[in-house]
Parts: sequence; C-alpha cells; structure tokens
Amino acid sequence: MATVLMCRRFPRLSRATAFSITAKRKAERGSSKSKKEKRDKPGAANTGTESGATIQLLKPQDYRVLYNPAAYAKGRAGSQRRTDGDGSRALGDAFTGPGTTQVPQTFPAASSQALPPVRNALPKPKSSTLLEQTVLATLYKEEAEKEKWELHDSKEDPRMFQKGRPEYRSLSCDSAEPAQTLPAEEGDSILQSVAGCEGSPGILTDYFRRLSRLPAERRATLVPDPRFGALCHRAVTAIGLFSTPDLIQILKACVPLAVPASHPLLGACEAEFCRRAWDMGLEQLLLVADCWRCLERSVPSYLGILFSYANLHWKDLTLPQFVQLLYIIGEGRRSPADLVQKVESAILKHLDAFTLEELGAVCLGLFKSLGGISDHVMRRIADRVSLQMEDMSTYALVNVLKMLRYTRVDHVPLMRELGRVIPARIPTTNIQGIMHITLTYSALHFFDEDVLAAVATSLPSKVSYCRSKDAAKFLWSFGCLDYEPPNEEEFYSSLIKQLHAKLHEFSKFPEHLLTALLGLAFVRRFPEELIDFALREEFVRKTRGSKYELNKDLFTLGKSVEIECPTYRGSRLPPQLCQEFTEMVLSFAEREIYVRPEIVEATSLLESMLGGPEYVKNHMILPHTRSSDLEVRLAMDGHPIPFNFKGPVAANKLKDMGVSLTDDLMSQLIKGRAHSQSPVEVGNEAEIPRQERGDAAGTPCSGGALAAGAKSQAEPEAGRWQPREVRLALQVSNRNHFCYGSKRLLGLHCLKRRQLRLLGYVVVEVPFWEWFPLLKRTRSEKLSYLHYKVFCPALLSRAG
Repeated sequence: MATVLMCRRFPRLSRATAFSITAKRKAERGSSKSKKEKRDKPGAANTGTESGATIQLLKPQDYRVLYNPAAYAKGRAGSQRRTDGDGSRALGDAFTGPGTTQVPQTFPAASSQALPPVRNALPKPKSSTLLEQTVLATLYKEEAEKEKWELHDSKEDPRMFQKGRPEYRSLSCDSAEPAQTLPAEEGDSILQSVAGCEGSPGILTDYFRRLSRLPAERRATLVPDPRFGALCHRAVTAIGLFSTPDLIQILKACVPLAVPASHPLLGACEAEFCRRAWDMGLEQLLLVADCWRCLERSVPSYLGILFSYANLHWKDLTLPQFVQLLYIIGEGRRSPADLVQKVESAILKHLDAFTLEELGAVCLGLFKSLGGISDHVMRRIADRVSLQMEDMSTYALVNVLKMLRYTRVDHVPLMRELGRVIPARIPTTNIQGIMHITLTYSALHFFDEDVLAAVATSLPSKVSYCRSKDAAKFLWSFGCLDYEPPNEEEFYSSLIKQLHAKLHEFSKFPEHLLTALLGLAFVRRFPEELIDFALREEFVRKTRGSKYELNKDLFTLGKSVEIECPTYRGSRLPPQLCQEFTEMVLSFAEREIYVRPEIVEATSLLESMLGGPEYVKNHMILPHTRSSDLEVRLAMDGHPIPFNFKGPVAANKLKDMGVSLTDDLMSQLIKGRAHSQSPVEVGNEAEIPRQERGDAAGTPCSGGALAAGAKSQAEPEAGRWQPREVRLALQVSNRNHFCYGSKRLLGLHCLKRRQLRLLGYVVVEVPFWEWFPLLKRTRSEKLSYLHYKVFCPALLSRAG
C-alpha cells in the first residue's frame, strides 16, 4: 500500500547546545537502566539527536477543539479499551510509517499514524482484498475510539457521581432523554391549544412537562415558535400562582427544551424562587440550583440564599446533600467563608462513606471554588485514594490531584501509587486530563520518569486537541523538571507547532505563551519566531496589563535569549524595562533572599577566611534567575582578589531583623516541613550530575572553561575581567531548588548554572544536604568545608 510524503518548512528553532555533538548525545542516552543509576529516581534522558528534517502533521481544516475531557477512562473498563486500541495501532503501523502524512479529513486527527486519511488521499482501487477491508475497518474503529476519548462534556462529566446513589434523583436534574417520548406531532396539538385554554397553573405545568418529552429534533424548533413564546408569557404572568412543586417542574422542563439562559421565563422563575427560598426544603433548593447549572444561568443571589440556608441547617445535611452542595459551590465558583470549617468537619465525618466518585466531586468542588482546606484534611483524603487508586476512575483521580496541587501537600504514598497506576492509563486519558496529571508532578516538584515518558509518548498523536493552555503547561512541566524524553524531537516539535497554530489565542492569554517559552528555555530550546512575537512592544504591553504577575517571566526570557542566543536578531526587551525589572528583583532579594541564615553564615565565614568583606560579594550575578550567588575571585596562583568595595549588606540586614541560628530554626532548615522526607535522609538518590554541580567537592564542571573578556549584561557593577582571573559563583542552595526528595536540580536552576558558565564563571555547589547540617557544627568545621570548596586544587588547574 502506497504512502504519501509531504515536506514543509519548519519554523526556525534555536537550540543552544553545550559541548556535545549528535553522535555523543546518542551514545549518552544509553539504556533506561543506566539512566536510572545516574539520578535519584529514573533519570532524565539526555538531549536527543537533532533531526535535519521534520515531518509536518496536518490537522483537518475544519477541526474544532472540544473542551470535553469525557475520555477520562475508568480504571478497569479503560484497560479493556486500551487492549483493543493497542492491537489496532500495531496493525496500522505495519502499513503506515512515521513519514506518512495525513490529508485533511472531516474527523479530528487524533493519531499521526492513522491509515484512513492516507487511503482517502489515494485513488481508490476498483476492488479491495478482504485483508485490506478488515484493516481499514479496524483503523476506523480505532480513530473513532480515540476521538471518543478526547470528547468531554464539561457539564455532564462532573455530575457522574450522581449515578452512584438513588438519593441524587431528587437532588439533581436528569438531562438525559426521557424514557418515554411523545410523538412529534403532539407538539403542534399542545401549542395550538395554548390560545384557547384558560391558563390555569396546573394546565400550564402539564403543557411544559409534555413538551419536554417530545423527540429532540422537535424540541429544537420550539423556542423560536411564537406559540411557545405565548405559553411562556402566560407562565410569567401567573408565576406567583404556581405551587412550588409545579414551578420546579416548569424549571426542570426548561432543561431538555434548551431555553436560553437570558429568557424572560427564567428571569421570572429566578425572582420567584429567591422570594420563596426560605419556605422551601433543602432538597428542593439543591434541585433548583442544579437546574440553574444545567441551564447555564448565573444566579448569585439564589446561591447566596442557598448557602445561608445550608449554614443554618448544617446538622441536617445527609451525605448526598453535602456532596451535591459542594458540587453547586464549585460550579458557582465561589466559596462561602462561613462554611469552610464546617466543610472540613463534614469531609472527615463522611470520608470512609464517600464513593470514590463522590470523593473526586468533593475535591473538584473545592478546587473550582478556590476553597482551601487544611493539610490534615487533604492528607486524609490522599490516604484513602492511595489505597484504592486502581478502583478510581481517572476523571475522579485527576480531580483529587487538582486539589493536592492547590494545597501543595507532599503525599509520597499517593504519588508513588500514582506512578504505578497512571502510566498505563495515559493512552486513553484525554489531553486535559494528561495535562493536569503532568502539572501535578511539576507543581509538587516530584520527578517520575515512567509517568513523564508515558506522557511524552502519547502526546504527539493527541497534540491537535491541545488548547494554548495545555501546550504551555506541558512545556512548563517538562522544563521545570528538566526532563527531555526519549522522543524529545517529536515531542517538542509537535508542541511548538501547536503553539504556532494557537498564536491568535496569546493576545487574550499572554501568560500561556510566556509559560511555554520559559519551559522551552529551561531545556535550551529557543523558537525564534515565537520569542520575537513575545518580546514585541505590543505583546509586552498585554503582559503588563494581565491579571497575573508576568514581569519576572518576561525578564527571565529576555535575558536568557541575550545570553544563550548570540545569533538572535529579533525583538528584545527595551533597556529601561530591563532596569525596572532588575530593580524590582533586587529589592525583593534584599528583603527575602540575601538575609537567609544559611547564606548570611556562608558570607560571614568566607569574609573571615579570605581576609575581609571586599573579597566576597553576596548578590545576584544574574538577577533574572531570581536566586543569589556568593562571588569570589581568585588569581591563578590561588590568592583571592579584592573587588567588593561597597561593604557588606546582608550581615546588617540580618542583625536588624533579629534572626539567630537556633536549634529549632536549624531543624526546620534541614528537615523542611512536617511530614516531609528530608532529601538528606533519602539513601538511594543520585548525585547532581557533574556538568550541573562541579562535583560534590567543588571540582569545576567540564563546561567551566573561562572566556576571557566575557561580561554579563545583567551585571553592570561586576567590573572588568582581569587577566587569568578565576571568578567563582558559589551556589548556597536549598530544598526548593531540587526535585522532591532528591538531588535533581529544577529547570530554572539548571538554566542559571548553564548561563553562569557561558559567561565564564566557575560554578561551585554548596548543596543544602551538606551545608545545612554543618550550620550546627563548629566554626572550624564550617571554615574547613568552605576552604576546600574555594581552594580545591582541581579548580585552579582546570581553570588554567
């Protein structure tokens, strides 16, 4: 069977590489076993071979992204679908190679290796063999299955928990098709009788109920019909005469009738329900609130009354009523402050009785309403989920992960179980679900290569479903964890192409483009056309008008391009803006960073060891990287060179603040938060790679050769380089610079060390797992440690 190869020019991409060539990088990738031996957990793959040509995956021209994660496949049911899908995919691979390009079709292109588009692009043979027909039918089935995985109804899927208990039938509006539909022609009979009827409340209610049972295609024509408008007008006129159950029946009928949210009938109903609310029962109030959600009508006044009513009758809430209330709170995007404490108590009370879907609904409601809960409650939820994760649907599990991410709780058992369960589900999870899973790992700084590799493998075939937000979060997450997957070129090129396709969205959501470009910069990828767009004056103006604080991200991107892309000729940040950002960052550093006890202690000891404050400087060599450096300069004979004549700042700052190195403070520095496992206590983590840390004993990295005359534009006060001068940048790190429970640097701090070396500095690591315990030891022990770091014999020999 023939295939079609289509070539297309790819957007220009700068890739700042250190000192490896393609063949060397291929060899360095090695087996997965060797990678696991290099880092704390399965290590990041080395950068992959840069291909000279890229195959463009074409999307259908009429393709629309549907934000519908219904494809959060359920655990066991999903695994059966995966088995079928994998078999189909393997069969398709025999006919379609990686060079095959799809031709636009009327269905979403969920796979880059699907055969049907290629078949349609070729002349149709007069007769097909039975084998070909079987293969094509199987592949069509696979394509339809993949499309189904990506579809998600943002109204219906969060309501899946309601199917778990019969009690929800009286609390929720069932928007499914009626069990017994009426004949379509009965609609005309009902509408014709409206003009002649007396318009009693009972008759009007019956009309609405019967019209809601018409077939879907007939219901779709009712709202524009003047006779239906007359019926609605009669109902509005008599709105105060309806009994509460009848009024609820009319509102429920409006859901299948698809009455617009702005319709006068709904306005009249809302006002009437607000008037009657305090005379209704909680069950009725929740049912009406659910109808408003199905109708997509915003009713803040009604919800305020509902929440006040629930607060007064809190002790009477049953478990289903509590879950339904949290669902309504989440969909209303507001968290009543006076209910927070009661919500936590109710969660703990019902924790063991919740179904797993209800537990997911509780977390989603809290997440959507930004209703925070205590670490204790989140840990209790995570405890249960970690024990029953295999029985939980992926949709409910992702909702728990959203809340775990929001509360920033480090629950190791859950994350380890997630790493065991989730990789096999990734192929049948929709793109938004995969994004939230990936973002959880990066937000919690938790590195798991098996999960990230599974995401990277599945993503290229799903990338056309990515919103701009999804593409940005994927790039940020992989960059934040400094992970480049085995299929890195396919992975990154597909996401960069999607960024180009979504370029029009970034004017409305500028934060997504900056997030994506920073994630790419962390792993030394600089797509020049996108960077030029992001640094243009009009885009910079949009970022400064955003509700998010984007100045630091813009500053980091602009300065990184200056240092790592010497051939870049596109837009740049204006100097006055860079100066403004620099002053902003340095002001924060003087208040929060320079005065940290571990940094102040190291500064003071270095001053004593080297001969005074003029021999060491506690500052930010690269302000755009947002962390401090202790700079020391040495002559080639090993003697320190004085250069800091402005006097120490940090010691006075610390003195003014009254900070002292107490045992309690040192315990917090070393052990971190309660319930957290200190990386010092992790026995099997790997060391920071030599190219990232210059060896534990202070040996400079192989990329630290000095560039005579090099000078960072971000360091205007550093002075001129002296002949054969060695500049050291000591990195006094803390736990937040590394992945959780490991010695693996995060992407921003890898970027910083890489750029320091490009500017000619020798990076010397003073890692927290070595330095923090020493802070409780004697002065002589600390001086001995720092002396070896600064005057390591190998340092000067390599620099020379």
